[in-house]
Order: sequence, then C-alpha cells, then structure tokens
Amino acid sequence: MTNSSHIFLVGASRGVGREIANYLTSQNLKVTALLRSEASRPELEAIGVQVVLGDALNASDVERAILTDEPIHTVISTLGGLPTDVAKPDYPGNKNLIDAALKAGAQKFILVTSIGTGNSVEALSPQVLAVLGPVLVEKDKAEQHLIASGLTYTIIRPGGLKSEPSTGNGILTEDTRIIGSIHRADVARLVIECLNSERANNKILSAVDKNMLFTKTDFIEFSLD
Repeated sequence: MTNSSHIFLVGASRGVGREIANYLTSQNLKVTALLRSEASRPELEAIGVQVVLGDALNASDVERAILTDEPIHTVISTLGGLPTDVAKPDYPGNKNLIDAALKAGAQKFILVTSIGTGNSVEALSPQVLAVLGPVLVEKDKAEQHLIASGLTYTIIRPGGLKSEPSTGNGILTEDTRIIGSIHRADVARLVIECLNSERANNKILSAVDKNMLFTKTDFIEFSLD
C-alpha cells in the first residue's frame, strides 16, 4: 500500500464503515465512498473522502462508480442489512460490488460480515440465530460469491458491535467457535491492518475484543505479521 493507492469503500455513512473512513483518511489514503443519499456527504468530504452517489443494489450504479480511469487497489464493504429489512442488501449489493471489483482488476476485496455467518454459526445461541438467521443466510451467500470470484479477499466476521471508543484489544482468529463483543472502531482498525497484511489474504477471520468474550474458550489469535 502507498499513499497513491485508491480504496473504494461501501458502508461509510455509519458504523464500522465510517470508522474505516476515518482511519483511511488519517493515513492520507485516497478514498472513494459509494453513498445512497446526500446525507453523509458533507461529513465525509470534510475528512477528505470523495463521494459517489449510487445504490449498491443497482449493478449499473456500482459499475459506473468503480469502473473509472483510476485503478482501484482495494474494495472494502461493510454493506449489510437489518433483520427488519424487507430487501436485504447483504448478498445482492455485495455481489454487484464483487463483480465490479473483478472487472476493475482490484487487487483485494475486504468484506465485513458477522460471526454466525457460514461455519461460524456454531458460535451463536439458538435465540440469537432465530433473530439473525435470514440475514446470516444472505451474508453467507455474499462470502461464497467472493471466495468463488477469484479475487484476493479477506472476510472479517465481527462479534456483537459496540459504539464506544476503541479499546485497542480487538483481535482476529480463525477459530469459528469464538463469540464476544467488539467496538466498531476496533473492527475498523483490524480492517486497516488486514489491508496491509499479506497473511490476511484469502482468510476468513472472526473479530472480537479479547476482554469481552462471551465464553471461556481457548483459541489461537491470528497474527497479521
């Protein structure tokens, strides 16, 4: 990664995506964010993010935003829906992003999903699974599409998200049994560390705060060095 590397970010209007935008711009990296509405544009432009309006659910919007004269180094997506959403963007929106990233020749795609997706479903209680099940199915489809795409990828599955300031205790693991909480700012920091780590290439990693685990399970922390 160099300061001239161009990052395409989806999900920057709030949550983990906004925290990622803050980290990227603080490192003087060039960031373009896809937004569905103008609401977050002033705040993002104020920190140096270039904004493109478009809907990730519209493939032509995504291609117009990504397939430009300026090469994209990495696409980062935190795009996701809520259990209450009628149309869940987790799979169709991310599919459009993955397909466009492939056409654009992006070097890497980082997808943020959730613990409980795919083979980490064992980490969830039946009660949580009952609520999140439909969303997790869509997230799994997005993960599988990314893996099958041929792009170099990193998939990060955070645990329960909190909005307090970073603790610095966020860790990654390949252990699919792990469940716990993590602050959004710490997920963002881990995403940025994966951006700069070849060890994270083609890995699926759960992200939790080591001091906020729900169960006492011995596990191996994944090293990005």
